[in-house]
Amino acid sequence: MSREMFLSIPQDEALAKCQAHNVGVSAVERLPQGGVRLVCMSGEGAELMRQKLKGKLIKGEVTRARHRPTRPLW
Repeated sequence: MSREMFLSIPQDEALAKCQAHNVGVSAVERLPQGGVRLVCMSGEGAELMRQKLKGKLIKGEVTRARHRPTRPLW
C-alpha cells in the first residue's frame, strides 16, 4: 500500500484535512501543473485520506518538479 497520493487541492487545504483527521504527513510537494503530492506517515492514514478526498485525487501521469541538477556540480 502506497503512502503517496496526488491531489488537485492547494497545499494548505491538504494539510488542514490531514490535521482534521489526525493523519501524520511525511512530505508535501507542490506540483508544476497545480495540486500537491502528499505522503502520509502511515499506510492506514493514506488509505483514510484517499477515502476522504476521493474526488480530489489526480489520476494518470503526474509530472513532478526537478529538485536536483541534471549534471554534477563539480
